Amino acid sequence: MDADEVHTVLDALAAAGCDAWISGGWGVDALVGRRTRPHRDLDLAIAAEHEPAALRALGRLGYLIETDWRPVRVEVVAEGRGRVDLHPLTFDDAGDGHQAGLDGHVFHWPRACFTTGTIAGRPVGCISVEQQLLFHSGYEPRDVDHADLASLRGIAAAPPYAPAQLVDTAPGDVARDDPT
Repeated sequence: MDADEVHTVLDALAAAGCDAWISGGWGVDALVGRRTRPHRDLDLAIAAEHEPAALRALGRLGYLIETDWRPVRVEVVAEGRGRVDLHPLTFDDAGDGHQAGLDGHVFHWPRACFTTGTIAGRPVGCISVEQQLLFHSGYEPRDVDHADLASLRGIAAAPPYAPAQLVDTAPGDVARDDPT
């Protein structure tokens, strides 16, 4: 999947009223601000109540359901274009997201993890370095995971990075240049 297709997917979701935050490899690249490696898919966190609208919007682009593990995730594929892995979240009154996991596990997406990065010069919603590091733990990393972890650790270690400097785009917020 290339950056143009990422933008096409995000535009289709936005037109359908679906906020989306990029995680996984493209999410790392959004935080880094450049493409660091090839990507098989685009991982997106979306509000669970917007999942039907998101699937319709992606269907209009030619994406068809390939893997259906709802409520955990649903992956859609468009031949020759790419794959999109949707992770539906339910949001509580504080704006924290919760994602169902296999075997009753629940993944916590704190409000503070929703931020903004850049893909091909364009601001995009993504998840924070800290949340990416958390999601890259607890399993045996593959080569691509090692590459992502190196990129994330590089961002975290390089001044002037500080989580508070990232633009907050949590559910219900409007993206702004100055987070204060």
